Amino acid sequence: MASVKEFHRRSIEDRESFWREQAALVHWHKPFSRVLDYSRPPFAKWFVGGETNLCHNALDRHLAERGDQAALVYVSTEVNEERSYTYRELHAEVQRAAAMMQSLGVKKGDRVVIYMPMIPEACFAMLACARIGAIHSVVFGGFAAASLAARIDDARPKLMLTADGGSRMGKVVLYKALVDEALRLAKHPPEKVLIYRRGLDPNMPAAAGRDVDWKALAARHEGAQVPCAWLESNEPSYILYTSGTTGQPKGVQRDVGGYAVALAASMKHIFCGGPGETMFTTSDIGWVVGHSYIVYAPLIAGMTTILYEGVPIRPDAGIWWKIVQDRRVNVMFSAPTAIRVLKKQDPAYLKKYDLSSLRHLFLAGEPLDEPTHVWISQALDKPVIDHYWQTETGWPILSAMPGVEKTPIKFGSPSFPVFGYDLQLLREVDAEPAAANEKAVVAIVPPLPPGCMSTVWGDDARFVKTYFSTFSKMQVYSTFDWGIRDAEGYYFILGRTDDVINVAGHRLGTREIEEAVSMHPNIAECAVVGVQDALKGQMPLAFAVAKDGSKLATPQGRAQLEKEVMETVDKQLGAIARPRTVHFVTLLPKTRSGKTLRRAIQALAEGRDPGDLTTIEDPGALEQIRNALKEKAAA
Repeated sequence: MASVKEFHRRSIEDRESFWREQAALVHWHKPFSRVLDYSRPPFAKWFVGGETNLCHNALDRHLAERGDQAALVYVSTEVNEERSYTYRELHAEVQRAAAMMQSLGVKKGDRVVIYMPMIPEACFAMLACARIGAIHSVVFGGFAAASLAARIDDARPKLMLTADGGSRMGKVVLYKALVDEALRLAKHPPEKVLIYRRGLDPNMPAAAGRDVDWKALAARHEGAQVPCAWLESNEPSYILYTSGTTGQPKGVQRDVGGYAVALAASMKHIFCGGPGETMFTTSDIGWVVGHSYIVYAPLIAGMTTILYEGVPIRPDAGIWWKIVQDRRVNVMFSAPTAIRVLKKQDPAYLKKYDLSSLRHLFLAGEPLDEPTHVWISQALDKPVIDHYWQTETGWPILSAMPGVEKTPIKFGSPSFPVFGYDLQLLREVDAEPAAANEKAVVAIVPPLPPGCMSTVWGDDARFVKTYFSTFSKMQVYSTFDWGIRDAEGYYFILGRTDDVINVAGHRLGTREIEEAVSMHPNIAECAVVGVQDALKGQMPLAFAVAKDGSKLATPQGRAQLEKEVMETVDKQLGAIARPRTVHFVTLLPKTRSGKTLRRAIQALAEGRDPGDLTTIEDPGALEQIRNALKEKAAA
């Protein structure tokens, strides 16, 4: 068994032979001619000329050995339903979904937007797209109509898939109604909308000629056989939108071959999940974790994957551990926020169930604080591995790698750089490598390893400008996160360097929220910052200037305007982006050149020193921020 250090060194110094070995973990219909083409930095092409298919690797190649093994297990505590599909059954459902899409005109290279709850049909749809070479773009169900419309216009889909409704905490969420509103707002709506009716919205309207009923169409394609489209390794597999510092969401474009290899390698070396075992990832398919570790990676590894529709405390705080017991879960993946929620519940729930099958709990999404890491490790009496990655990378950047070497866990640390990542901590000022325990920008020297984003959908220039322009003297990928490395080589992530907020693992651009706040007719301008939150890691805080200040003369008037502003954000972006509080001021702190001093505002909101303010235009603006914060705290 190689040491983690040696394994990582070889992946950087001898990239070609290292990744050639990892590529043997997946099926190639046609062998690749080159491991890496890096002739056009920073764009990397992996396994050039090779042809493969994500759906074949996830399903078809397992049929002979494990056709009757459970592949997908659906557990919903929202609608009290469980369904299980063997590899053979899932293969049949995916072929049927592929035939349905083809009957609606979907061809290789067409985009399909999936806006669905956590139901098996969403997984069928993703795998069906992969099977026929269509490009899926899954949008998280928590996004509002305007956000969905922006993603539709960027992807320009041929087809959209949705459901009549979803359910959260027992409350119905009307998906189709949101889709109808989004399509009214979109400039480039799809020709057809395929709808899975769950019976959650009996009054759901249907648009004649556009809306198609899933079950009726499925009945016509029972037993369909749809062959896999063999794709060149670097063709796009999917687009997943992520927030940035501008209001326009970025479409992270992923390839086919590199992604398959990276996921297979991660299952072997990091997550230690093998054929016949069970993985339970508590994320949502609308996020990258759901794409990689609910749908693709566990199936590529021949595992049973669990799709959970529900929350961690309903019907009670033992539900996840009951699933671990009942389904004999071996590998579990969740988020620090969820563990902080469970930490507030009766600890007896953790002792109530037989967790002997569980080998590891992995946590990612936002920085894991040391007290929570200690608490869950002791409560489970299992290794809890914090690891760090991004939508853009598709798989872990920093992690312990128990499949390579069992290194000691250091609480609050995501351990070490993962194989394939030439990770550097670079000083923001001069791009020089940072010393031990010195705060610096977490950067990756390209080429990015297999599985990482290949570009921004439809915008190569934005890919280069956004990710590779932080340091003028060298072209490196910036994660836009601060980090430190201690004397023993363990890394710690300290938060964002840019104007993106990490709310319970969901990335939200402050610019997007500011634009939403400013859509209220009585808001002249605003600044949104992310502030530390004990439960969710960060939460947005808004500071707004009203056009008509007379409405703020009374506490009732201020409360009413705050409520209206929050409702405006809900309508534009969804409740996920709602500020924790809206503070009203008469001016925002700005430099003499007109730049809003967001870092100074954030520092005051977190009770820190705002630092050098020599460039501020009006010091009274910061005093207003201080007073607004005190007033709210007193209330």
